[in-house]
Amino acid sequence: MDFDVLVIGGGLAGLVAATEAADRGLRTCILDQEGEQNLGGQAFWSLGGLFFVDSPEQRRMRIRDSYELARQDWLGSAGFDRPEDHWPRLWAEAYLQFAAGEKREWLHRQGMRWFPVVGWAERGGSLAAGHGNSVPRFHVTWGTGPAVIEPFIRRARAAEAAGRIVFRFRHQVDRLIVTNGAVTGAQGTILKADTIQRGGASSRHPVGEFEISAGAVIVASGGIGGNHDLVRKSWPVDRLGPAPKSMVAGVPAYVDGRMLAIAQSAGGRIVNGDRMWHYTEGLRNYDPIWPNHGIRILPGPSSFWCDADGNRFQAPAMPGFDTLATLRAIRARGHEYSWFILTKAIIKREFALSGSEQNPDLTGKDIRLLLSRLGRNPPGPVQAFMDKGEDFVVRDNLEDLVAGMNELTGEHRLGVQHVRAQIEARDRELDNPFNKDAQITAIHGARKYLGDRFMRTAKPHRLLDPKAGPLIGVRLHVLTRKTLGGLHTDLHARVLGANDEAIPGLYAAGEVSGFGGGGMHGYNALEGTFLGGCLFSGRVAGRSVGA
Repeated sequence: MDFDVLVIGGGLAGLVAATEAADRGLRTCILDQEGEQNLGGQAFWSLGGLFFVDSPEQRRMRIRDSYELARQDWLGSAGFDRPEDHWPRLWAEAYLQFAAGEKREWLHRQGMRWFPVVGWAERGGSLAAGHGNSVPRFHVTWGTGPAVIEPFIRRARAAEAAGRIVFRFRHQVDRLIVTNGAVTGAQGTILKADTIQRGGASSRHPVGEFEISAGAVIVASGGIGGNHDLVRKSWPVDRLGPAPKSMVAGVPAYVDGRMLAIAQSAGGRIVNGDRMWHYTEGLRNYDPIWPNHGIRILPGPSSFWCDADGNRFQAPAMPGFDTLATLRAIRARGHEYSWFILTKAIIKREFALSGSEQNPDLTGKDIRLLLSRLGRNPPGPVQAFMDKGEDFVVRDNLEDLVAGMNELTGEHRLGVQHVRAQIEARDRELDNPFNKDAQITAIHGARKYLGDRFMRTAKPHRLLDPKAGPLIGVRLHVLTRKTLGGLHTDLHARVLGANDEAIPGLYAAGEVSGFGGGGMHGYNALEGTFLGGCLFSGRVAGRSVGA
């Protein structure tokens, strides 16, 4: 054997798996089809949100959380209902215990810290036993995505210096080697070196071939979000309606799903391939890093949300409440996009953009810049999209706004009187503390949480109040992001075959395994759980391989 362990993928899950294996004395090789500049993978671009249960940060914000409540939320969101959900459900139970137990301390010991205000993501908006987080659980890492991967890059480089880890960049795996029923290595293509910036679409020009043997292989190659053809092929039409013809990419092009089919050819079973997580609040990036680059808005609860014809969505399709319910509502009407209508007062308080590069204050750990979010104007990155982004229309009155929105699309589908009637009906509900509008009730509820009142929810006001203006229209695209299904694995991260027996020598971690078991999220995610799923499944794989 060339190595004890071969890890395919140098993203977060692969780094965690490799460092855990190396710490056990196993000679480990990390292969990645991208260059060294992409070490850490997609996690680098994230906001660094992590799901903790009953954390010190929550308690300081007067949030009462518990394992029992988190379990209720998770299982209500997951909706496990298939025979192949046996292992995903066990992974979910194990992850919840991890998130409520040693997860935070394990990461804290490695130097990670978190922003003190806990975010309330994916709030649900339906029944207590249904989808959504009952309380805020979204802990933003101080330093965002780069700070999440940093401890594991540091550990991997130290192991490299000690001779326990070897990196092989620009090595694209084409086939897993199977010997007497066991996976014993990988073969593939050596790609030409490419100095393109991190996240950019690198070349696939071959310059050689390789073959590496190993006692075991851990596949940690990520999902399919950068491969829109594969996303559409896997799209659950019965649940979400027809796949959009137009989507923006929330992940780099190298998130291509190649290793799913390659692992399947070696005997691995893929389950829940129709479960996926895509956002409905995508913007086209005016300064793209990868092809068709989209940025997600992280909205507060106050924007007026309507379809392409100007029809307001009903609860739970409200900003920040139920992602897939809103996606279903958009696709059920056959639309490719939707609209936010809001005011300057809302955008300056409630709009944040996902991604490390869109949050220089949090990423750079710059407290002075962070405090500027509380100023009179929108944060700098948001203002830049207002000024340069193709999806924003800013006007002083509703007539001009609707005209500008129609001009932007060229479809002229919006009628100003139709839009006005709905906004005025919404605004009337603000005249007293009693109302029947679910969104207005949600806004009042959000402001009872100190974190939302302080940073994320504007003071309730009429959208047509000139003092709150100007008015802003934002076209929202469907943005691809996460694969919720994947390679079927047991609780040791061993890949299972068609007969549900472990394939000797083959393991999987991260998104390629549905973050554990072939889909530990079930049908829905609670947010802050994707990085956590990579951390947990990578740790399990690294501690199990070769045991």
